[in-house]
Amino acid sequence: MSSHPLARPVVAVKPIAVPAPGRGIDLQVKVTAPLSGQGLPVIVFSHGNAWSLDGYEPLVDRWAAAGFVVVQPTHLDSRRNGIGWEDPRFASIWRVRIADLHAVLDGLDGILRQAGGLESRVDRDRVAIVGHSWGAQSAGAILGARVLDADGVPGEDFSHPAVSAGALIAATGTGDTLTPFAAEHLPFMRPDYSTMTTPALVVAGGKDQSQLSTRGPEWFTDAYHLSPSPKALLTIAEGEHTLGGLAGEMVAETTDEDPARVALVADAVSIYLLDAFGLDAAAWAALGGADASGRGAWTIARK
Repeated sequence: MSSHPLARPVVAVKPIAVPAPGRGIDLQVKVTAPLSGQGLPVIVFSHGNAWSLDGYEPLVDRWAAAGFVVVQPTHLDSRRNGIGWEDPRFASIWRVRIADLHAVLDGLDGILRQAGGLESRVDRDRVAIVGHSWGAQSAGAILGARVLDADGVPGEDFSHPAVSAGALIAATGTGDTLTPFAAEHLPFMRPDYSTMTTPALVVAGGKDQSQLSTRGPEWFTDAYHLSPSPKALLTIAEGEHTLGGLAGEMVAETTDEDPARVALVADAVSIYLLDAFGLDAAAWAALGGADASGRGAWTIARK
């Protein structure tokens, strides 16, 4: 994994408004891209609970430097919108999050046009969805995962035809071991990964002990184990929920600050996606070979 400085200069444009009728609060995105290059693949990124388009710069800048155009929406649960657990709108935010991602994917040409004419520099056949934490569950729905209702019946299919690969970072596992708080406030946290057919990388921390489940860190590997192939799983032995500080340096919820760990996650995602898009198989193969020499710090599994 390389470290700073970034491989090439990047530029960010924000805020860009995206049409989202009936949402109540305008949907805005940030676009980060390399200053040069053509045929660039796209990542649409879904943030974790309470964040916004202004978070996750350590990830996003690194992806842009690796040649991706990254689009980050601010979801309704952002702190700046002040919608807490007890707000009547909270129960449906998981659906609005998914609708946000659909609006971004459907409106991608307009977004890229407003970001300095990027629409002529991207490859619309190479679009990925990536998310962290709650964002990973939102992204998983775009990849084909569904949500089980109280009777265990899978809900609707939210997959999007524009997306051909993805990555889920610290994605919640199945809903059968939710804590009482999670069962009451987050009943949608009952993913069914059996229909998540799109190729994806799952990233999990070996020390990510959730307060929402009675299971251990392996809960965050369900997206890999319970979904159809092709999938890959990156497990980072010492990683906790923010995997070194994905949302930013020194942010409040970072419990395991480690810039090298953040770089590992960022680079693994971009290398995986470049392979999935048929752009660079060698780097992903090399990363898979490197885990054996990583002294157990991280491992990669494939199926």
